[in-house]
Amino acid sequence: MASGTPGEIDYRLQRQSVVSEYRKGRLARHEVCDAHPELMRAARNIGQQTGRECPICEQCELVHVSYVFGTRMPPQGRCVASRTELVKLAQVSDELACYVVEVCPECSWNHLARSFLVPAARSTRSAR
Repeated sequence: MASGTPGEIDYRLQRQSVVSEYRKGRLARHEVCDAHPELMRAARNIGQQTGRECPICEQCELVHVSYVFGTRMPPQGRCVASRTELVKLAQVSDELACYVVEVCPECSWNHLARSFLVPAARSTRSAR
């Protein structure tokens, strides 16, 4: 979704650590390729291509799946398919927290890629 957003938390260092531990044999494949079936469904159907190869199976392109959480969202969050959908949600919701997960649709690798806050569009308008 967003990249370089103020307040964004990037989890690349944690990702590199997990991949390194896997390649050293300290983590088994089933420990790192454990995506929930719903996450896999979302990855296959609405995941956004990243252009990067899976660091585990090295045979499939990773996709990003984004979830938003907020006071007017379901307790399990809501999967969003596009930036446009995220902007629409921000117009009718309070501040949202967005979590972007990278997923391999082939081997079930998954890792939190980044998270960021999406301010409510109406609070942005009223501040002007």
